[in-house]
Amino acid sequence: MNVWQPEPGETLLSRAPVTFATGAATRVKGMRWFRDTDGNDIQHELPGWPEGPSFTARSTTGIAARKSLKGAAMVVGAAIMAVISAAGGNLSTPSDDSGSDTPDDPSEEVDDFPVMWAAPGTIARTLPWQLDQDRFDQKHHCTHAIVTDRRLVIVSLPFNKKDFEAIDDDVLWECSRADIRNVELKDFKDGNDFKVVFVDGSWCRLSCNWRRKLTRYLVEPVEILPLESLNAKQRETVLAFAASVQMPESVSPIIARNSCGHYWVDILLPSRFTSAFGASETSILMDSEGDEVDIVDYHPEDF
Repeated sequence: MNVWQPEPGETLLSRAPVTFATGAATRVKGMRWFRDTDGNDIQHELPGWPEGPSFTARSTTGIAARKSLKGAAMVVGAAIMAVISAAGGNLSTPSDDSGSDTPDDPSEEVDDFPVMWAAPGTIARTLPWQLDQDRFDQKHHCTHAIVTDRRLVIVSLPFNKKDFEAIDDDVLWECSRADIRNVELKDFKDGNDFKVVFVDGSWCRLSCNWRRKLTRYLVEPVEILPLESLNAKQRETVLAFAASVQMPESVSPIIARNSCGHYWVDILLPSRFTSAFGASETSILMDSEGDEVDIVDYHPEDF
């Protein structure tokens, strides 16, 4: 088993499964395009990429027909639900308020759906084809993004539903944090997408079911504090927490100060790494005195 590890002095911040995003609006649902800055499809120009599907956005006529069928299905479904409810059925509808029905940019999310926007020779063109769900066998393999204080890394690994803990990382790609200009959260539809914009102007749109966890240290600058910078009571709290979760010597706690003055302490335990979820942190929040903060005393910034 081969689990990717940071270099000495480098801090692992997050890890989670990631792929290129997929269109959700009716016109581009299930589709994605790789484009240059003139809007041309460049998937056939990308070096080393195997052939993949070529998509054509649906016509407005086809969309109208789909909406009519969907509308009819909803009417029938509502009637059936009403009958079940009247008969005493217990009905509940799951909700996820992390997404939005309003696109940030209709030209990139409704009329078209580029997941790569890159001129020749730019960073986004170097991304690995394994991120494309239509080119990589997602039933038996997956791709993870790994974020550290120095770089962003993409690895591939086997995926076995019967053994999530089997991790055998193969590094596909990496870039320095200095190569990333900014990261934008994209909430249209399911709220899983985010855009990574590189310093050369190229960008990619990725998707992660645990987006907030993965991008927490990418979206906004977060100051990571060394343990030695804390006061004695704070160090005592952090070390006691580390001992309680049996943190190995090879791991360092991630300590970040929120704008309100509270301190998040995250520990990524290698024993909790899985192919399905990536790295799952165990965390506490402490105040400036070093006392652990109860959830009822969290500030808005802590969430």
